[in-house]
Amino acid sequence: MGKTLAEKIFETHVKDRPFEGTWVLRLDAVFCHEITTPIAINDLAAKGLDRVFDPRKIKAVIDHVSPAKDSKTAEQGKILRDWARRHGIEDFFDIGRNGVCHAIFPEKGFVRPGYTIIMGDSHTCTHGAFGAFAAGVGTTDLEVGILKGVCAFKRPETLRINLQGSLKPGVGPKDVILAVIARVGVAGATDRVIEFRGPVIDAMSMEGRMTVCNMAVEAGATSGLCMPDKTTADYLWPFIGPQGDGSYPTKEAALADFERWRSDEDAAYGEILDLDCSDLEPLATVDYKPDQVKPLRELRGTAVDQVYIGSCTNGRIEDLRAAAAVVKGRKIAGRVRAIVAPATTAVYNQALREGLISIFADAGFCVTNATCGACLGMSNGVLAEGEVCASTTNRNFFGRMGKGGMVHLMSPVSAAATAIAGYITGAET
Repeated sequence: MGKTLAEKIFETHVKDRPFEGTWVLRLDAVFCHEITTPIAINDLAAKGLDRVFDPRKIKAVIDHVSPAKDSKTAEQGKILRDWARRHGIEDFFDIGRNGVCHAIFPEKGFVRPGYTIIMGDSHTCTHGAFGAFAAGVGTTDLEVGILKGVCAFKRPETLRINLQGSLKPGVGPKDVILAVIARVGVAGATDRVIEFRGPVIDAMSMEGRMTVCNMAVEAGATSGLCMPDKTTADYLWPFIGPQGDGSYPTKEAALADFERWRSDEDAAYGEILDLDCSDLEPLATVDYKPDQVKPLRELRGTAVDQVYIGSCTNGRIEDLRAAAAVVKGRKIAGRVRAIVAPATTAVYNQALREGLISIFADAGFCVTNATCGACLGMSNGVLAEGEVCASTTNRNFFGRMGKGGMVHLMSPVSAAATAIAGYITGAET
């Protein structure tokens, strides 16, 4: 019997199996940001355990509130900075050279097929787009990961979702994952890994695959996975080729090695679902759960107060290009405030070089630095009670973007069209 990718990663990284069903895995990377990691740092220090297992395998960033908005967030940033300096963590990205964690770490080449990665952030599953097992963890597991370089998991069952067909113009990865979550439900993949397969995934860029895997947790999944392929190798080539760390002499060699990080054809799955995406249309969430999804056309005319384009889900250069194509030469509606937050400093700079920043600014958008900001109601676009936002972020929980606010999740193209109209609509109108 063959093995799934998740099973292969678990079996090659297992350090111990102390209890039935519990696997202690060796970690290839521990990612950290200034909101959840300082708690772990302080607790370890209080226990006399202020050390790290390997500073080369720890990557840290200030991203959730960038720059700090008050004394509390400034203190959180200071704790992370001091800790990184104290332990010689060279891959620390401070304000001005930073980015949203799940965008900047892949951008820097820190994610590879077959890796195990943890972070104190639920959307760590984003990195599964590269064929890695990546999971968000709580403070205790994060502390152990920092200290010992291991983490304990229950061996997850794999849910395979075959995304068949091809996408119509105007339909993108965000629409695909919203359709998946609507099908599976917010708890349908609990204690499972979702393996995204099929021609729709094969045709996606790495940015698109990261969008899909980013929201696997919204279906309850521990992680989302895609099979590494030529698209993966092309994205990683600057880091793994001769001009990078020299891991591979040629892309062909990389692809041959990636084969070991693909599920076997005869692998056994807990469940297999097929979803034909050929007739998929632009979607948006309603109410306060990510599986409450409707076709965008059914929400057409719903007034919005704010449009937000950014986050670890849809703040990459591909997303900004798509949104700018809709916005170019037009103005946002007078009743709307619109915000663009490029996911990383590099994305911002690339958008600047391509003239995208000017397109957004000329249309009336506020373009901010890289930050998580408004996504979780911390800064840079928090909603007032009763306000409505069309957003490219990943959660529409009650109060997520501000107490009493309503968030409709949608694609960058749909959000851009909504900003122009002043009400929810698609780019085709």
